[in-house]
Amino acid sequence: MKNQATLVIIKPDGLKKSLTGNILSRLSETKLKIIGAKVLQVNKSLADKHYQHLKGKPFYPELEKYITGQMHGDNRVMALVYWGPNAISKIRSIAGATNPEEADPVSIRGAYGRILTSGLFENVVHASSSDEEAEREIKLWFGPSEIVQELYPAKNIAVANDERRVWE
Repeated sequence: MKNQATLVIIKPDGLKKSLTGNILSRLSETKLKIIGAKVLQVNKSLADKHYQHLKGKPFYPELEKYITGQMHGDNRVMALVYWGPNAISKIRSIAGATNPEEADPVSIRGAYGRILTSGLFENVVHASSSDEEAEREIKLWFGPSEIVQELYPAKNIAVANDERRVWE
């Protein structure tokens, strides 16, 4: 069994409906290790980069409103990096099919997802589909210092006039 990293995003509807605990409990069944976690707001730029493969599709504008929280009035997502044997297939199995109506009723998407009258899937979670997608997505959502395990090559750089927000 090959160790893999995978990205999971609990989408705005999952947080708005207080499903985070239920979803994390289901994901814990995989016995995988969480090596990165954070709650953040998704801006248009991050949404565009994450869903780059779907840009130009007729449903894209609505998908962007969904992931940026505009549809639910709550712009928060929880991004997690899971690590362990066959992580991608284990997570995707528990997440269920992308279309909530096709998802196993005991999967996360089958239990909590829905399809809007417009046809958009509100499927509560995102799960990486391959090693290549996982690497692209993890690097997009997390910096190397936000993950407690070395996954990909990284380097230290000195940045002159580095200005950042710190606690007072």
